[in-house]
Amino acid sequence: MKRVKTAVVGASGYTGQELLRILLLHPGVELVCATSRQYEGKALSDIFPRFRDVPGADLKFRGASVESILSTPPQAAFLALPHGVSVEYGRALVEAGVRVVDLSADFRLNDPAVYEEFYGKPHADVPLMQEAVYGMPEWHRDQIAHARIVGSPGCYPTSIILPLVPLLRAKLIEPGGIIANSLSGVSGAGRKADIAYHFCECNESMRAYGVPRHRHLSEIEQELSAAAGCPLRITFIPHLMPVNTGILTTTTAQLAPGVSLQHITDCLVQAYTTAPFVRLLGAGKPADTKNVTRTNFVDIGWTVDERTGRVILMSAEDNIVKGAGGQGVHAFNIMFGLPETTGLMLL
Repeated sequence: MKRVKTAVVGASGYTGQELLRILLLHPGVELVCATSRQYEGKALSDIFPRFRDVPGADLKFRGASVESILSTPPQAAFLALPHGVSVEYGRALVEAGVRVVDLSADFRLNDPAVYEEFYGKPHADVPLMQEAVYGMPEWHRDQIAHARIVGSPGCYPTSIILPLVPLLRAKLIEPGGIIANSLSGVSGAGRKADIAYHFCECNESMRAYGVPRHRHLSEIEQELSAAAGCPLRITFIPHLMPVNTGILTTTTAQLAPGVSLQHITDCLVQAYTTAPFVRLLGAGKPADTKNVTRTNFVDIGWTVDERTGRVILMSAEDNIVKGAGGQGVHAFNIMFGLPETTGLMLL
């Protein structure tokens, strides 16, 4: 198998660490660059002892300048950086011939006005933003294969979009009145010092946050509107739960007239039978985060409430694997013509 020279820019956060875990063992990757301003000059295995004695883990973190990254030189780069920072690297890397997978929100949206509305400032490179492909392999595989730059989906959006898109495309549910309640592990807040995410603040407690306009609403509504063929708005309520990783989402939507549980089942099966990382649990079977943590799978169960005429969709994923690093590697595999599951069959 060919090995692609690969850089991870911003490799010391939770998503960066997860990318390193996957890429160090990926048979199609030669890790040539990992950046961190904080740990520059130190070996990966010094900062992340779990990587000790893993081939390639003696690679030293380097500075995060574009010149430093390109000197390695990479064929591919993952940007595991905060929102608003990835855009500083995208243009230079792409024009140098590096294919980019961005794990921030900088290249997920295609409407600059929506980006400014949700992220509070104008996008710094609108042409590149509009060129970027939304990196959900289950629905944009062909575009990803030819992309110079991919905006990998957010963790919450992945758990909401995947169950809903096939039903919206098939007109089995009404586009209005969709409600998504999601719960995320604390790692979703990133690896930073913030009193709101200290152990004593999160342990044995749950709370909603980011309501009513969490930033992820922008990409959720973008993708669902495209699937429905009309502008669509949903209610999205994220919650923090006291676990390290994992997302559990319960979404409800009004059934279209005449639609039954069997119609929902048939539609989901047809959509995802060949999708390697979507596991359909079946009707009446709720998803459980314990079965997906540290994996690239998303588990989906569903049922119909005959009393209200609504479908209930239940999904679970790992927020830093399927919701971040793993999904990015899935897109990378497609971009470089590798089998989609390469390096991702994690249990």
